[in-house]
Amino acid sequence: MAINKVVNKSTKSHGAMRNVLEYVLRDQKIREGYVEISGPYSGENINYDDIYRTWLNEKQLWDKDSGRMYAHFIISFHKDEPVTPADVLDICRSHADHFFSGHQYVIGVHQDKDHLHGHIVVNSVSYIDGHKLHQTKHDLEEQKNYTNNLCRERGLTVAEKGRHFDGSLIEQGEISAWSKDKYNLLINTSKKSYVADCAIALMDVIPGCTGREEFISGMKKHGWSVQWEDKHKHIIFRNENGDKVRDSNIEKTFAGMKVNKEALTDEFTRQNELRHSGQGDDTELRQYYDELMSAAVGSDNEKAGRNNTDAESQDTDTLLREVGADISNSQAQSRTVIRTGYKSLIENKERQLEEQRRTALQEGSGKTDRRPRRRKDQSL
Repeated sequence: MAINKVVNKSTKSHGAMRNVLEYVLRDQKIREGYVEISGPYSGENINYDDIYRTWLNEKQLWDKDSGRMYAHFIISFHKDEPVTPADVLDICRSHADHFFSGHQYVIGVHQDKDHLHGHIVVNSVSYIDGHKLHQTKHDLEEQKNYTNNLCRERGLTVAEKGRHFDGSLIEQGEISAWSKDKYNLLINTSKKSYVADCAIALMDVIPGCTGREEFISGMKKHGWSVQWEDKHKHIIFRNENGDKVRDSNIEKTFAGMKVNKEALTDEFTRQNELRHSGQGDDTELRQYYDELMSAAVGSDNEKAGRNNTDAESQDTDTLLREVGADISNSQAQSRTVIRTGYKSLIENKERQLEEQRRTALQEGSGKTDRRPRRRKDQSL
């Protein structure tokens, strides 16, 4: 299974270009020497400094020695994929020849990790006509599809949405971010992730909303403004620091969470019907849910007096998964409570109501019926 990645670090300085060439060609990275260069090059051996000077001369020749200096791509393979360094070099070469024809490029196959991955660094200026390299989202999608086809031709695994490398389904609520940095950020309680914060706020607000305005107001109380406009496809969430999260980003990061316009509108309609039928959420149940949300960001550990850092990290990861699964299951089953704790709360409430009814009947005729009545806007 090959994953395409674009490295979007600063690429507008000579130093950055020299550094990336040095990194890709480090001896401890390219242990068996699987490297390749393409385009004009006068050096006797493949040396990052000679490549840097050659590329710089090419830019100056076309008077394009400014702006973006290079493009950097990585094609990475799963550690269990039966692929050799030669295979990786061949795939990277085919990829570079197809998309960057007329540009100087360097390929280095790194073998310093438990998985093989190839780096492709491309001079932004064409040695054929001097044109600068420009990449669009459509171009990146084509590159991903092209790499998948190369894998199919070689009998290798192809990444499939919603499934792990072994073909098993990704469970609802499971963190499924392709980005390793994003994954580590979400499960590590020592770091602050505004994406996870937004997801937790959504989990907290959605169950109590029956309309868009109520939802926007609830998110505002949690520190998130909501940009929900009919003319725009996506919902944009923005916190007080100006960090923005798109609904599609939440759905990709947390499998099973549906927070797009259509899904939220359907959920609000359903909850509105439940509220008017007197079948809303119980206050105690809601409080329990709030505590679960607090635990997901680490504050519940402090309340319970737990100080074990390792256990705290594991609890947070587990809670994020459980909360996502709870939200998805409750939406699919019309908020049927399936957790033992939830069932116990409802059963206790029903028993209390029944006892109150019996007491009122035993007080005798002629007295005012004081049985507790359920308001339409009050949760069960």
